[in-house]
Amino acid sequence: MKLSVEGAVLTPLSLAFDDLADLPDQVEDISSLVAGREGGGVRLSSVLGRAGLKPDVTHLTCESTDGKFAASVPLSAVREAIVAYRLGDGPLPESKGGPIRFFIPDAAACAADDIDQCANVKFLGRLFVSKGPGSDTRPTSPAEHAKLHEH
Repeated sequence: MKLSVEGAVLTPLSLAFDDLADLPDQVEDISSLVAGREGGGVRLSSVLGRAGLKPDVTHLTCESTDGKFAASVPLSAVREAIVAYRLGDGPLPESKGGPIRFFIPDAAACAADDIDQCANVKFLGRLFVSKGPGSDTRPTSPAEHAKLHEH
């Protein structure tokens, strides 16, 4: 599985496990930043630094590999986010939202803010940087939210 980094970037990227592992700013234990979560990853700032950002970008859209889920968040609010991609020496398992997952430390409760727990995207396949908000399919009602977390 690879993570695509696209949009208003200087160099579009397609990052596999080893590419992510070679980036600086690794987080050995994400539980120190996101309580109750396991695994390791790399800071979003390192991923975006490798791609290079065009001027005036404002938002980051995180999309699942199947394209059915997306969360668009202000880039300024997620600079400390983590791209989780491993558990031990191997890939992050699907049972943990892998092989790649996006985590925002200190995210608000779901449907409470732009930077909420529903923006912690499982099965991450694409990061899209833009001027202005991108696609966002997060639930907007309590019923939609409950349905999203049924399984």
